This record gives sequence, structure tokens and C-alpha cells, in this order.
Amino acid sequence: QVQLVESGGETVQAGDSLRLSCAAAGIFFSDRTMAWYRQVPGKRREVVAGITETGKRFYGDSAKGRFIISRDPAKDMQYLYLQMNNLEPEDTDAYYCNAAWVDGGKWFPLDYHGYWGQGTQVTVSS
Repeated sequence: QVQLVESGGETVQAGDSLRLSCAAAGIFFSDRTMAWYRQVPGKRREVVAGITETGKRFYGDSAKGRFIISRDPAKDMQYLYLQMNNLEPEDTDAYYCNAAWVDGGKWFPLDYHGYWGQGTQVTVSS
């Protein structure tokens, strides 16, 4: 059994910062590569930032230079964070965390039997 709980999203002004948090419970997430995703309405979820079990980081084009991903593993829990700086209206979206897999340098979502958390909404006004 797994559970994902994302938090930290809110409505902010352009240029502000936010820190998203994710609590990932379940053995499925132990020693897994993890990532933050955004769900653009009508489009597929895309990887915003990812981090491997060894701490290697990946950032999507929109996140480079502005966002920082980190993780804090604990027994049967993974805590994942996304520090979002200098936010732009284009960052407005629902953000989700989940496992990920990497193939040929490309990052893909990896979920447990289709399970995703509720996400956390980030709204950036200009």
C-alpha cells in the first residue's frame, strides 16, 4: 500500500517563492528515483524536477536555475521537496510527486498501479 501527500501550494505573486513538500509512504518508494510533476490541463503530466536515490538531480527546462529538488529518506517514508524561486505566471499548475524512471537520459512517470496523490495547486499572479 502506498500514499502520496503533497502540500505547500498557494496563490502568490510573480517573483515570490514557495516550498512544496511531499510525503511518500510505502515500501514502493524506498530507494526509488522520485520526481515532481505538473499536470497541464489537457496534456500529459511532465517532469518538473527529479532526484535519484543517490542524489543526482534533473531539472526540466522551466525549472532550471529557479527550482531546487531535495529528498529526505526515512524508514518506509520518503520526503520530497521542491523549492520554487522567482515564480512566474507560467508556473501555475497542479504539482504532484511520484516515483520516476530514467531511460536514455529521459525521465518518465512511474506510479504504483496508477496511484497518484491529490496534488497541490500553485497559482502565480502577475
